[in-house]
Amino acid sequence: MTALAAGATIGIIGGGQLGRMLAAAAARLGYRTLVLEPQPDCPAAQLANRQIVAAYDDPEALAELVRECAVVTYEFENVPVAAATSLASDVPVCPPPAALEVSQDRVIEKRFLNAQGLSTAEFLPVDSDADFAAALRSLRGGVLKTRRMGYDGKGQRVFRDAGGADGVYAAMGGVPLILESLVPFEREISIIAARGRDDSLAAYDPALNVHRDGILHSSTVPSGVAPATAETARTSAFAILEALDYVGVVGVEFFVLADGSLLVNEIAPRVHNSGHWTEAACTVSQFEQHIRAIAGLPLGDTARHSDCVMENLIGDDVLRAPALLAEPGLMLHLYGKSEARPGRKMGHFTRLSPRTA
Repeated sequence: MTALAAGATIGIIGGGQLGRMLAAAAARLGYRTLVLEPQPDCPAAQLANRQIVAAYDDPEALAELVRECAVVTYEFENVPVAAATSLASDVPVCPPPAALEVSQDRVIEKRFLNAQGLSTAEFLPVDSDADFAAALRSLRGGVLKTRRMGYDGKGQRVFRDAGGADGVYAAMGGVPLILESLVPFEREISIIAARGRDDSLAAYDPALNVHRDGILHSSTVPSGVAPATAETARTSAFAILEALDYVGVVGVEFFVLADGSLLVNEIAPRVHNSGHWTEAACTVSQFEQHIRAIAGLPLGDTARHSDCVMENLIGDDVLRAPALLAEPGLMLHLYGKSEARPGRKMGHFTRLSPRTA
């Protein structure tokens, strides 16, 4: 496909910080952006050319995206699949709606991954207290999660043994659940990969991730994993991209076991928090890479010029901004959110150091 001409409009569904950074990357490459987000003055709208203030599945809003945009993308995985599918009949939607469908349900996601020959934690669907009790006995404990709509540790409970099943299903909202086995992992890593419209593939170095209270705290590159483990992560991400006929950037999270083998934890069909380090340590960030991919441009070089540690600023952490700005070798990125709340991502920063490996 011919690359989008300069000045073309890219639609972005979702108005959070990821949409904001996509809008900035699009502007650098000469594109306009139109954001669909029900919250007025959202972070993305502060940098986009225009915002449609409407629900993600509003028919008039979707029709406007079709009229105005050469391609439509999204910045979070809970976009209504029906809306994305409807759009895709009239305008290219990247990544494809199939990627949303896979990633929105943890059971469907794990079955998809297993079908590609990729290992995951053991898992069982849970639709009642009886299901949960049986699953706990089978897996001897585990992490109980909502199948849909969970993020940043929300909708999850850990069970260390087979006891305590009574009333849990109702307490979790009476919605479809999944029990995943407890995994004795040594570390968590993620990889950011991309596939272009010409089927080209590219991946950044894996990052070592640390979570606090279910929210990503830091991503460190290099990750310290063995070269063979890093290569497995890369080829696993490529297998996912090709199986979905994907166009754009994907984030894939892994558990690293003691022998260096990997279990895929989850996939995110979008730019990813653990890839924010790329804006400071690489010539082409994950955000520019995504715009390049969906616009039909050549994928960019993923090599990093520096080692780095990216940290999120959560809630009142944003008050550290003035002190952080006094540090040399540090890039700060704030998201334009007016209110700092516990657990809310307000920004991030990346400390750079000379590349060692």
